[in-house]
Amino acid sequence: MDNLDALLKLVLCGGAAATRRGWLDAHAGDAAAALLAGTRPGSPLGAEQRARLRAPDAAALRAARDWLRSEHHHLIGWNSADYPPLLRAAVNPPLALFVAGEPTLLWHPAVAVVGSRRPTSGGRDNAREFAHALTQEGLLVASGLAAGIDAAAHETALAVDGGRTVAVLGTGPDIAYPRDNAQLHAHIEACGALVSEFAPGTPPRTEHFPSRNRILAGLALGTLVIEAAERSGALITARLAAESGREVFAVPGSIRNPLARGCHKLIRDGATLVERAGEIASALAPMAVPRKTDRLSEIHGTNRNKKRNKTRKNRCFQRFQTPTRATHQRNTIGTQKSARKTDDAQKQRAASGRPLSFQRPLSAFQRPGGAKGESTA
Repeated sequence: MDNLDALLKLVLCGGAAATRRGWLDAHAGDAAAALLAGTRPGSPLGAEQRARLRAPDAAALRAARDWLRSEHHHLIGWNSADYPPLLRAAVNPPLALFVAGEPTLLWHPAVAVVGSRRPTSGGRDNAREFAHALTQEGLLVASGLAAGIDAAAHETALAVDGGRTVAVLGTGPDIAYPRDNAQLHAHIEACGALVSEFAPGTPPRTEHFPSRNRILAGLALGTLVIEAAERSGALITARLAAESGREVFAVPGSIRNPLARGCHKLIRDGATLVERAGEIASALAPMAVPRKTDRLSEIHGTNRNKKRNKTRKNRCFQRFQTPTRATHQRNTIGTQKSARKTDDAQKQRAASGRPLSFQRPLSAFQRPGGAKGESTA
């Protein structure tokens, strides 16, 4: 049995992701060995999980295998060097990701743009304006492919020349939800990336969407809430982003607009009030390396395509890139200057009682294949 098939069975057996991640780590990332040992009574997996490993759902396994036959479909496991480092450092990362489209985009510095499914016309305009400007700044726009703010952000990012976007789903990667977004779903697969921890064929379920939100928050350097009511799911994404140490931004609105109350609550709780995309780009710049080339980093193959290295040109990514060790060394001086400015800003925020900005070492963004003995986990 190959590792890909074994990983599929570990995904389909269900249960706590942390337990399965730990079990995979205990077997040095060898999914086949973890699967074999996981069926034994002494494993930390529950009895129901062990039963599913011995006799996986044949229809679900066949559907996942069929889906993965496409050249543009990928399964990135926790044990893979291609697993996004920001997500690896987030709260409760998933065991694996099903990706339809371009998996290198999961390494690109991103902003999660979220908000109401039924926004005001002004809120929709704000989503478009921010998404357009963030894309032009070189940041990737990520969202959850819901109606309203999510759809407006995705559509606008794709409309920018060379623009890309990432959609994190609460369904299987092959399921367009809501159905009205079927065309947008297909467009993102062709020109961006669809991401899900749920196997192909998984229908929408209420409990899946908070899980979707944690992945969205974990993939992004920061989360921007455009317009949200006090009980909006967008606030869940913002909370999960804060718990992972990421920046949270909120757009203020009229005190007479009930869809502004969630944003106002976030601002009172310490989120950064923003009026322009440039404010977000400036806040996130110290966490990413200024762009030196018009190419994304090479992906060193995923799943069946490990011998095929790809380099894609993306003119829209003019300011930010996923750094490699070489770019890290070239930009050390500039990064130190940016860090000093950020430290001053953080001191001011600390004095005002607001939470400090999220700061991650540049090594968190480096692609695999560095110096011998250095970990990429």
